[in-house]
Amino acid sequence: MTKLILPTRDGRLEEYVTGGPKALVRKAPRAYDRVVFAAAHVVADPLAAVDPWLDAPVDWDATLAVRQRLIDLGFGIAEAMDTAQRGMGLSWETAQELIRRSLEAFGSQSGTRLACGAGTDPLVAGGQWSLADVLAAYRQQVEVVEGLGGQVILMASRALARCARGPDDYAEVYGRILDEVRQPVILHWLGPMFDPALEGYWGHRDLDAATDACLAIIEAHAEKVEGMKISLLDKEREVAMRRRLPRGIRMFTGDDFHFAELIAGDAEGYSDALLGIFDGIAPLAANALGELASGNVDRFHEILAPTVPLSRHVFAAPTRFYKTGLVCLAWLAGHQDHFVMIGGQQSARSIIHLAELFRLADAAGLMPDPDRAAHRMRALLAMHGIQS
Repeated sequence: MTKLILPTRDGRLEEYVTGGPKALVRKAPRAYDRVVFAAAHVVADPLAAVDPWLDAPVDWDATLAVRQRLIDLGFGIAEAMDTAQRGMGLSWETAQELIRRSLEAFGSQSGTRLACGAGTDPLVAGGQWSLADVLAAYRQQVEVVEGLGGQVILMASRALARCARGPDDYAEVYGRILDEVRQPVILHWLGPMFDPALEGYWGHRDLDAATDACLAIIEAHAEKVEGMKISLLDKEREVAMRRRLPRGIRMFTGDDFHFAELIAGDAEGYSDALLGIFDGIAPLAANALGELASGNVDRFHEILAPTVPLSRHVFAAPTRFYKTGLVCLAWLAGHQDHFVMIGGQQSARSIIHLAELFRLADAAGLMPDPDRAAHRMRALLAMHGIQS
């Protein structure tokens, strides 16, 4: 156990004592009975001579190591998604390189699933775009992903949210793309808490009407949709939509607040998962999923219980800055050597937020070496004028 001084939300400094070393699994304990994707973060190159707010230098070896660790723990990889700072530092050009490298490194590994984000992010915010522009951008990225042998995650489009006049425009764009894809895709409904530019997606600000519009698209193209990934942080809405999906189409929870109960499910079904929080809690999630596959539901919940308050903290509003917490967790746990992010996003959370992140991660048992974690946290605190 190690002592250090941490700041509190009310401006005080208090002593904190870490738990002991944790033995965390490095391999999946058994096959899972849920389809689980981890949305993985990227590791920046801290020594690149660039302007950190303008450029996105990636440490490719360290970034691929993040993915290998998750694969070893039984997760599929959701590549080049918002967890990888897509739209918040990661350009399409760099995302394309990330997709290529991941598919080359892991695409031939038996039993490994990789699904890759295809969106319209080259159409920058504030532009005047047409539906034809949106279609062209989607087609370009779908062609890249499928051309490299990847499955498509059809990401929500800021440009479409800006130019669509109503649900018919969404139906037209999605319908054309779904008609053209070579294999079933995963659709992604990302709520405005993750990206404010996506307010009113599917052509409605009313979420009931938006759900109806989305389901109509899925029903019309069910053979081209493997599943729906919903990130609204609303478990009742997810369950209600899950029950209305056409037979054979999966619900992939993206609810980082209620993921445990949604994955466990109920008498009428369950959600599979495509989650950013898996990036941060992978060893514990692997143990829990193994227990669930063995029918030990109570043990599943017991293992994940301390990760739920951690996840809710990581994804606290402004939710779009959750990536900072995930990268900080990876650094504290020893999975990477620094806490530097592309776009300078390590500054997106306060030292108060990161101190509470440390407490919750330690309480959850995610620090395999608490002494190293405390040493790194002290260095971060010193940068903020706190001698710990």
